[in-house]
Amino acid sequence: MTDRDTPPSLEDISRRLTEAKGGVDGAEADGAGSSGPARASGLGIGMRISIELVTTIAVGGAIGYGLDSWLGTSPLAMVVFLVLGGAAGVMNAYRVVKGLDDSVGLGRAIERKEKAEGNKDRA
Repeated sequence: MTDRDTPPSLEDISRRLTEAKGGVDGAEADGAGSSGPARASGLGIGMRISIELVTTIAVGGAIGYGLDSWLGTSPLAMVVFLVLGGAAGVMNAYRVVKGLDDSVGLGRAIERKEKAEGNKDRA
């Protein structure tokens, strides 16, 4: 860089970024109230929930079937693990809808979200 070359000002950089985004202000581009850098689309959330529900029920059924084959308890373990898989799928869907993180334990995820929202209110 020579003496005549000066770095662009922050306002100039901000203006160029806004133009590159298509004239949308940065706060509007992220989505009002979004928890991440970009708000997930409804289709993406729906696909995630449906995939998690199907896979948790399938894994529960597979574990139950395997245990039934191994232990010889024909439908008992499969029914129990299908119910447990369904409950796990519903809990995962609840976390996605509420915007909770993937912490171990639902209570811990709720506490972290409340703490994060409390910090945002203070700032």
